[in-house]
Formats: sequence, C-alpha cells, structure tokens
Amino acid sequence: MSRIDDTFARLAETDGKAFVAYMMGCDPDFDTSLQIMRGLPGAGVDIIELGMPFTDPMADGATIQAAGQRALAAGGSVTRVLDMVRAFRAQDDATPIVLMGYYNPIYARKGGVDRFIAEAVEAGVDGLIVVDLPPEEDAELCLPAREAGLNFIRLATPTTDDRRLPAVVQNTSGFVYYVSVTGITGGPAANAAEVAPEVARIRASARLPVVVGFGISTPEAAQAVAGVADGCVVGSAIVKLIGEGRPVPEILSFVADLAKGAHSA
Repeated sequence: MSRIDDTFARLAETDGKAFVAYMMGCDPDFDTSLQIMRGLPGAGVDIIELGMPFTDPMADGATIQAAGQRALAAGGSVTRVLDMVRAFRAQDDATPIVLMGYYNPIYARKGGVDRFIAEAVEAGVDGLIVVDLPPEEDAELCLPAREAGLNFIRLATPTTDDRRLPAVVQNTSGFVYYVSVTGITGGPAANAAEVAPEVARIRASARLPVVVGFGISTPEAAQAVAGVADGCVVGSAIVKLIGEGRPVPEILSFVADLAKGAHSA
C-alpha cells in the first residue's frame, strides 16, 4: 500500500477525516515554501498537495494563478518542486505528497514522462493530479505512473454524470478528488448538503475515499464538507496568506485551525 492508502486506512480505524492542504511549490521562493511545507504535518495536515507552477493553469482562479507566477519568477519549475520533495523527505518519510499540475511542463521537460515518473518516485512523491489529462489519454501518464507505484488521482465534478463516471474512476487510485463547485479554485463556497449525494454516488462507483475540494476556506466549512466525505482540501485560502507575505507561523496557525475543523467532523 502507498502512504496515501495507509493514511486513509489509519483514519478509517477511528472514522476520522483527512485534511489535505494545497500549496504552490516555490511560492514565494524555494526556502520559504519548503519551510511552510515542513510545518504542515505538525499543523495537522494528513496529505500535502504540492502545486507545480505553470503559465496556463486552466483549473485555477486568480489566487493560485498568482502563486504560480510568483513561483516561476523565483525560479520554480518541475525540477525545483521535486527538489522540495527530496528536501522534505530528508526529515519526513511518512506524510503523503501529491503533486498537482498540468501535463505540458511534464511532457515538455527534457526526458519527458519517463524521466518525470522516475524522479518523482525517487524523490518520494506518492500521487499525481494532472487535471488536463482525461481518461482517454491514460496511456500518456496515468498507466505508466501507476505501474511505477504512484497513485493517479482523478477529479470528478458536478457535471460528471453516471455515463462518464465509470471512465473517470477506472484507473484512479488513492482517492477521488471531488470538485464541489462548477468553476475554478477560489470560487463559490461549497455546500455540504449538495456535496453529500455526489460523494455517495462516487463512492459507489469508485470504492475509494472521496475527498472534496474547491470552495472551502474556513474551519467551519472544512468541518461541514469533511463530515459528508472522507476528507477535504483547502488551497486558495492558504495560498492567499502566502501571497500576502504573512509570517510562516501565522500561516501554519491558520492551517492548524482548518485541520481541527476537518478532524472534528
């Protein structure tokens, strides 16, 4: 089993919920980003979702787009994000790390998919979210990644109907990421009552944990949404504080409050 599988198995023993925190790698710079990342487990984060900066992030709103631009300006890249993972793993070999990004920087990088997968495994990555590769393109990255031992986490959305869902979950592993709203990150607030039946529908098809993201920015929202799922993701609210230049302890304190909300569900 992967670290992700182990985490959900551990939480299931006490009917616990997973709290996933997203941050952009190398935002605002490598050292500060690594400092924040190293502090996340102590703040109660169960799984770290680490963004790989890209110039055209189609699923992201203004907050995370700006984070990607800051990271790129500071020398951020797929290579530097993998360096962050290696540095993190030197001190923490337990917390799962999921890289989130887009296919272009992976495909266009020297060595392409094969090099990326090999280096991700070597660095200590556990899973991938690549939002612009649909199931029809699984042979590109999903299947080779799974063969190498990486979880490939697919997104389901409010528009993923019963005809489409089997294809979405077919080669998904680790967990299914349910996007709670129609739109981009940092958008409208998630509605737990509307999310609950969608989570049940996905669970029945995927037989995997379902973690809900998009539209969650407070401890109260984290508690409500995690209460109807297997966990929740918060990204833009955390990235916003990083973009404002808040001190690292303040950022981690905010993350700890979010984690307490999710864990109290």
